[in-house]
Amino acid sequence: MEPRQTRKGCFGVIYSSPRCVLHGPLTIFRRGANGVNTDLATFAMVPQTRIPKHVKKFDTMNARAESLVERRSFSAPWKGLHLCLIPCERFYEPNYETGKPVRWRIGLASGEPLAIAWLGRAWKDEEGESISFTMLTVNADNHPLMKRFHKPGDEKRSVVIVPRAAHYDWLSCRNTDEARSFLNLYPANEMAAEAYPLPPRKAVPKSDGDLLADV
Repeated sequence: MEPRQTRKGCFGVIYSSPRCVLHGPLTIFRRGANGVNTDLATFAMVPQTRIPKHVKKFDTMNARAESLVERRSFSAPWKGLHLCLIPCERFYEPNYETGKPVRWRIGLASGEPLAIAWLGRAWKDEEGESISFTMLTVNADNHPLMKRFHKPGDEKRSVVIVPRAAHYDWLSCRNTDEARSFLNLYPANEMAAEAYPLPPRKAVPKSDGDLLADV
């Protein structure tokens, strides 16, 4: 899964084109001392700028629910219940049923917005504090809808959609056992999906007469 920014908004709105790279902070909801706060945060639990130069770059955009305790990047935030939500209209996944990757968009059958569960952490900066986050995923090999996405032979994974009535409960979990009870697949009969292919690339002429793909 590769969350991307869109021309209309950011991943907090939808999953979008693989051509659009996620830039800038996103708005998240998380528990604060006086209730639920909205904060700006960056995607990837350990931003690339936080990885020492002598350390090989590693990806912390997705966090497998099954190995949260074992992964050093996720263990402390998980045990500390640094839970957050990002509201979305829908998200996008690649479908290979035609033999080629075709972008599909996925949302709730009701057409209402949804909220996806994430895990965050705070970093101390000269300016104060910055927040980063990772997307929690669960196995979807047997889910009627989500098993249709990603490359053939790959394990099927899904984001965790938190039901509207449980948003505050997720953010207010008192222990990891309670938090883990939320890491479930959303009922397929309450979801809707359709093919939504990427628009054709536009050719932009360069000054020397060559063509450059518009990304």
